[in-house]
Amino acid sequence: MLLSALFGQWIVNFINFNGDVARELAARFLVLGEKEETAAPRMIGHRTMASTLALMGDLVEAKAHYNEALALYRPAEHRRLMTRFGQDLRVTCLAFRSMALWLLGYPEAALKDADCALVEARQIEHAATLMFTLNFPILVNTYCGNYHAANDHLKELVVLAEEKGAPFRKAEGVLRRGYILTLTGAAKAVEIVTAGIDLWRSAGSTIFTPEQEFMLAIAHANSGQFDEAWRCIDKAMTAMHSTKERWCEAEAHRVAGEIVLKSPQRDEAKAQAYFEHSLTLARAQQAKSWELRAAMSLARLLRDQGKRQTARDLLAPIYDWFTEGFDTSDLRKAKALLGELH
Repeated sequence: MLLSALFGQWIVNFINFNGDVARELAARFLVLGEKEETAAPRMIGHRTMASTLALMGDLVEAKAHYNEALALYRPAEHRRLMTRFGQDLRVTCLAFRSMALWLLGYPEAALKDADCALVEARQIEHAATLMFTLNFPILVNTYCGNYHAANDHLKELVVLAEEKGAPFRKAEGVLRRGYILTLTGAAKAVEIVTAGIDLWRSAGSTIFTPEQEFMLAIAHANSGQFDEAWRCIDKAMTAMHSTKERWCEAEAHRVAGEIVLKSPQRDEAKAQAYFEHSLTLARAQQAKSWELRAAMSLARLLRDQGKRQTARDLLAPIYDWFTEGFDTSDLRKAKALLGELH
């Protein structure tokens, strides 16, 4: 009962993200776990700490805690805990770790974790676990540029959320559809992302606000609505500062730089400052996927200024760091850009 009560406090501070409080509660789980003979409190402590740190942008530590939780998991002993903690704990860790792995620059490992989590969620036949898990292959495939695969999973999530009457998951489905429309330049992107944000808030959650707002900013900028785009960027920055949800901080600054270059008041110096800050943030978090994107944005700007060698010198080392995922969208674009700069 103490575990359930403490988890309840943590989940409230997680879904309405309050990083400092969520981290403190996760630390209490770990302290409690050290005093108990059973593995469950330690496993839950590592799981809650991992997810909190992942969203705060401490990706390396988050991955380490997911690994600890997974090492402690025993199906016969711990699978029954999913009725008390919402989802199966092993599947939850695999799903969330897939997100951390993508950010850290391991897209193939991320897809493998997301797929493994989904296979196990289907085997468990627990609707809440399956709906939770479906979000992650959607997320990872979207960021990898595999929009067809993301849409296939999205259709399943939408049907299941409707069947189970799950408003939180319905909102998730609308948002993820909106993101795919945004990233593929579809006309309805603003409408769908806005509707998804409204549903998300009405379901009682403010987590992922920074991602929601910078995605909506992209959609507005694609439609030429630059005042609205900047309003969304400001909301994303404010949310990251107040809640400490900083896993996508580098990308929010990169997006801001791209909007500067698209807008009628194009300002290359301002855009370059955004891109350079994005690089600094990504490097501090060891978020190689965001670092690659920031490096590409800055390299394109330098290329357009006639600084081709500087652009290549910037982009080549980060591209060369990657050891997998060369068929993903970002790495294909980076390779093409390097070839152009050669």
